[in-house]
Amino acid sequence: MQPSTLAQPSVNPQSAVAEVPLQTVMMQMVTGYWVAQSIYVAAKLGIADYLREGAQPCTELAMLTGSDERSLYRLLRALASVGIFAETEPGWFSLTPMATFLQSDVPGSIRDIAIMLGDAEHYGSWGNILHSIQTGGSAFENLFGTNIFQYYAQNPQPAAVFDKAMTGFSEVEGAAVAEAYDFSEIHCLADIAGGQGHLLTTILQANPHMTGILFDQPAVIEGAESVLAASGVGDRCQTVAGSFFEPVPSGADAYILKHIVHDWDDQRAIAILRQCHQAMPAHGKLLIVEQIVPDGNEPSMSKFLDLNMLVMCPGGKERTVGEYEALFAAAGFKLNRTVPTTQIVSVIEGVKV
Repeated sequence: MQPSTLAQPSVNPQSAVAEVPLQTVMMQMVTGYWVAQSIYVAAKLGIADYLREGAQPCTELAMLTGSDERSLYRLLRALASVGIFAETEPGWFSLTPMATFLQSDVPGSIRDIAIMLGDAEHYGSWGNILHSIQTGGSAFENLFGTNIFQYYAQNPQPAAVFDKAMTGFSEVEGAAVAEAYDFSEIHCLADIAGGQGHLLTTILQANPHMTGILFDQPAVIEGAESVLAASGVGDRCQTVAGSFFEPVPSGADAYILKHIVHDWDDQRAIAILRQCHQAMPAHGKLLIVEQIVPDGNEPSMSKFLDLNMLVMCPGGKERTVGEYEALFAAAGFKLNRTVPTTQIVSVIEGVKV
């Protein structure tokens, strides 16, 4: 559950002192959700897709989206004031470079992510964040009466929104991981809880010498075969169904987990990593793809993603390098190095000890 394509916070209070009064900076932060929810509505209505061929009058956009014309104009005017869409002439709107990423079919699209974060599951839970801070428990669970994994299993429509958003993350981050990390010495890579295989197929496409093992729950694996076949790596990838709290497939010399460990508290994260430890050979490598929380007061999206994990997942958290070192040691690994990518995730490499 990782909004990794989101931008870093744009306002640094320390550098803004000479330019903007601190009270104004604080007001911009306090009202930040106004912008986020306005983007959500534009994404939900598919405004950017309707503008792909050029500027459209608000009258037409209102008809296409089933919206009140005057209200839609007020929304688009507000978004245009922050660089999302442009009013090219009175009542006519067009895409801007930023707005192109709200289209549904462009590389790096964040439309599905904007919809996921603005829907009731995430937005409502963040509205209940006080519960998490005061109790340490999941605001989502307090609000919906069940944990997020059970909720999505029981609610197909929001689960589909979540899956589409995660696929968007995987497409961007998968390419970054394949480019940043040297897989040349790895012959077989097991992707643990790898979903329908988007990360694994990207890595296999970039490394023709490799084979892969895709491991996830039975219902997920059922839908993976078509993804693997369409990507052209189906003949190099084996699928196995199961739970990562039980033995995972042996036979790989590296095990990769992307945005899995951060869903769990230390005890359960260690249990998952120990299953990988038992399955891999002595020379095997463990590759964790996550955001790393930097020390000190350095601005980092990871610190707010950590809050998101607190709000959404019981026990979920982002971790510092030191915390990963401790986690690895408890599971029988040594943290060997961290490899940054062009995205805000890193590949955290461990070796067996």
